[in-house]
Amino acid sequence: MDPIAHIQSDFDSKFGIPFQSSQIDALKASIIFEKPYRIPEAVRGLEGFSHIWLIWEFSETKGRPFSPTVRPPRLGGNERMGVFATRSPFRPNPIGLSCVRLERIDLKDKDGPVLWISGADLMNGTPIYDIKPYIPSDCHPEATGGFTSLRPMRRLNVHFPEEILAAIPEDKREALNAVLALDPRPRYQDDAERVYGLPFAGLDIHFRVEGDELYVEDVKK
Repeated sequence: MDPIAHIQSDFDSKFGIPFQSSQIDALKASIIFEKPYRIPEAVRGLEGFSHIWLIWEFSETKGRPFSPTVRPPRLGGNERMGVFATRSPFRPNPIGLSCVRLERIDLKDKDGPVLWISGADLMNGTPIYDIKPYIPSDCHPEATGGFTSLRPMRRLNVHFPEEILAAIPEDKREALNAVLALDPRPRYQDDAERVYGLPFAGLDIHFRVEGDELYVEDVKK
């Protein structure tokens, strides 16, 4: 299969990317079609849908050996589950699936049509293999969440000194705050003295965590 598009997002590394799509609506991204598919007719009718499915490649884990079990971050990285009971990127075939909100379609962009989306959990440059409309029958309110329902999602209190916050573009602040609140650290790390670096929107965000409190200490371009 050949990619039909790639994504442009604020994440230049895997570190900090939400574990699921649609967790942070403030995260904006765009889908740029490869040249053979930059055809307005190919997206005709898509504007009528509020959400779309993205089928994409875990390009950073491609080629890794298969393991029947993995350590889900949701379980703290300490328990193993069957790979097919998780959404781990370490899979026999490195295929990802994300449901995102379709904000608008730009037909006039020089690379158009460009799809503007929110809630994406993809790294910048990720290859996309297909796009399908999300329809209401895709929703199953009676669905159960397996082991993911056993532990509530942890959210941190984020502290930004005013002088550091001023260095963050206003249109990126809400999304960055939400990303940090989800605790981007590896689940097996809990060192209150360690300073972590998060690449986001062309910036390097330095922070540390004490308990449920996250303190941003520096921002560099």
